[in-house]
Amino acid sequence: MNLFLDTAEIAEIKKVHDLGLLDGITTNPSIIAKSGRKFTEVIKEITSFVKGPVSAEVLSTDSANMIKEGLELASIAENVVIKVPLIPEGLKAVVEFTKKGIRTNVTLCFTANQALLAAKAGASYISPFIGRLDDVGYDGLDLISEIREIYDNYGYETEILAASVRNPIHFKEVALRGADCATLPYSVFEMLFKHPLTDIGLSKFLEDAKKLTW
Repeated sequence: MNLFLDTAEIAEIKKVHDLGLLDGITTNPSIIAKSGRKFTEVIKEITSFVKGPVSAEVLSTDSANMIKEGLELASIAENVVIKVPLIPEGLKAVVEFTKKGIRTNVTLCFTANQALLAAKAGASYISPFIGRLDDVGYDGLDLISEIREIYDNYGYETEILAASVRNPIHFKEVALRGADCATLPYSVFEMLFKHPLTDIGLSKFLEDAKKLTW
């Protein structure tokens, strides 16, 4: 499963990139607004060193302007993926982007029906928001399983990019259920390394190492 970071913070991206574990980046207007920087400037900086997919979201809600903005974003770098909301105008734009060979990430997916429509439109990625479904009393992980089964039934090549991943259990479960990618906040990425027995074992190894000569 590919590991994406859901952030526009350059320092966080570089930390994971330097570990050699980073497969891609997802951003959205809310994330980039927190940086206080110009939207396209942030995307340019990220793509200057991240070579995997970098999702950049359009700001309009009508297909004509989505396409206009998407073409501008796609011109920044070859690895920019145009992120569009899962609304009729968004899927209309996806069809056009697909014809032009531009990759897309359809976001704000909350049902298997929506995911099926996105795949039919030619989306490169579908982003089911599992944590937000949990927040309103649904099991977000079941959605990953449903989409996986539907895509496998019909041979859709759209990749499942699990989003709104809130904790290490989410990360493990989307992997078990066949997600192609998961995008994480940096705080959740750090949690993936943590286990008390790892800490205890390392402490013991370091104590014993003091008794050794090299």
